[in-house]
Amino acid sequence: MGLLNLLSADRSENLFLPAHGRGGALPKNIRKLLKLRPGVWDLPELFEIGGPLISEGAIAESQNSSAMQVGVDRCWYGVNGATGLLQSSLLALARPGQAVLMPRNVHKSCIQACLFGGLIPLLFDVPYFTDRGHASVFDRKWLQRVFRKAKQLDEDIAAVVLVNPTYQGYSADMESLINEIHAHSLPVLVDEAHGAYLISQIRADLPRSAIYFGADLVVHSLHKSASGLVQSAVLWSQGNKVDPLKIERSIDLLQTSSPSSLLLASCEGSIKELFESKWLKKLNSRIEEAELLRDFLINKEVPLLQNSDPLRIILHTSKFGLSGIEVDKRFIKKRIIGELAEPGTLTFCLGFSSHKRLGKRFVRIWNEILTSFGQQKPCLFKRPPFSIVSKPYKPCSYSWASNFEKVNLQDAIGRISVEMVCPYPPGIPLLIPGEILDQSRVDWLIEQKYFWPDQIPDFVRVIS
Repeated sequence: MGLLNLLSADRSENLFLPAHGRGGALPKNIRKLLKLRPGVWDLPELFEIGGPLISEGAIAESQNSSAMQVGVDRCWYGVNGATGLLQSSLLALARPGQAVLMPRNVHKSCIQACLFGGLIPLLFDVPYFTDRGHASVFDRKWLQRVFRKAKQLDEDIAAVVLVNPTYQGYSADMESLINEIHAHSLPVLVDEAHGAYLISQIRADLPRSAIYFGADLVVHSLHKSASGLVQSAVLWSQGNKVDPLKIERSIDLLQTSSPSSLLLASCEGSIKELFESKWLKKLNSRIEEAELLRDFLINKEVPLLQNSDPLRIILHTSKFGLSGIEVDKRFIKKRIIGELAEPGTLTFCLGFSSHKRLGKRFVRIWNEILTSFGQQKPCLFKRPPFSIVSKPYKPCSYSWASNFEKVNLQDAIGRISVEMVCPYPPGIPLLIPGEILDQSRVDWLIEQKYFWPDQIPDFVRVIS
């Protein structure tokens, strides 16, 4: 089947991203735009339109308006997803040779920025759920311990990266973490790709965006957690810890010189919606609908995990000894397509479309899966063998560019990696360029290969 046919094919129950549910929840003005003569919206950076880095024109006005609406100093729309804006942020925060403190569950895009920016990633460990194989959130005491250990490495730390909420919707106490980082006189970049709709502050029981706790830079993916098209994103900036000129220079370095006018319009439309009463009423209805669905599934003994995002449902497959990857295949055959299949879970993103008839169908499919596989003992996952804080043995950029050879994973002990080992999704590296493959890391990767048979290679590239 060709790409055009695939794009037009019916996907039945869309429980995957983008959050607009294959157009069902696109902003009204974007739907109108797409109904016009095909391609009429495909325009260059004309004078009256401008671009994200041009001080005049409709886009500049729109960015200024969005920043005022949210209450920050500046914002920039992005057409290369959260990836491009996270990378631009890191290049603005640190100079070559400086270090950036970041959690082990950071997205691979941040490691890539360290690679081509000559930055040192100081990776710190995070709590871990052994019953499901997920990174957990951490508190201020954990972060204080990280800072104490990081000081012993004697690196010039330029900034800190936080990830919140996680892909699965776990959220930490961001206020205390940001206060701790600022107490060390460091700027903080928050990868809030999965939390854009939190800036609407629609309900007091939902997490608040890191923006409202003084985070210096925050990146939102507007297709993951707002109603934007794929690749639309926004970077918010506030305070005086990061020079806006450095941000713009970094964006200019990484962003296309011909940004899509359609994606930029999508940025504007999806952000505006977050503050419109009509959309907020609709969002509240979707959240209430999601909570009813969760309660129904739990009452029918479907094993769901608790998280902070009501629009994400985590099916706990390892509770019954089942792989989320295999369970996902069964759901797909029944035309329910989830977002994130992992060894111990399957995460469904409800997005902003309605799924009122999903409950009974979901229960029926899950019971059929249980009957097919048979109930097995719960599966536990070994905690990753990471130090509380570590840095690559060799610089990422040096390692990545080195001459290499492919060796069997079992024979890689003592060797230095030139690549990332990174199941995607979720896009969280298990190994990065410059790290040494010691015995415990190799043993753990071999175990991960059992859980991720198509994602973890038999061979790894190491410095020759």
